[in-house]
Amino acid sequence: MWYERYKRMDEAIAREKQIKAGSRKNKLALIEALNPNWRDLYEELAQ
Repeated sequence: MWYERYKRMDEAIAREKQIKAGSRKNKLALIEALNPNWRDLYEELAQ
C-alpha cells in the first residue's frame, strides 16, 4: 500500500520505528496521501 526508500538501513529502521509508534489515524493518512486508491504496489516494487 505504501513504501519509502532509504539508502542506509539505519535510516529505514528509524523511520519504521517512528511510523509504528504513530496512531492508526496517522498511518492511514500516510497511505492515503501517497496511494489514495490503495493500489497493490507489488508489481512496481518487484521490478
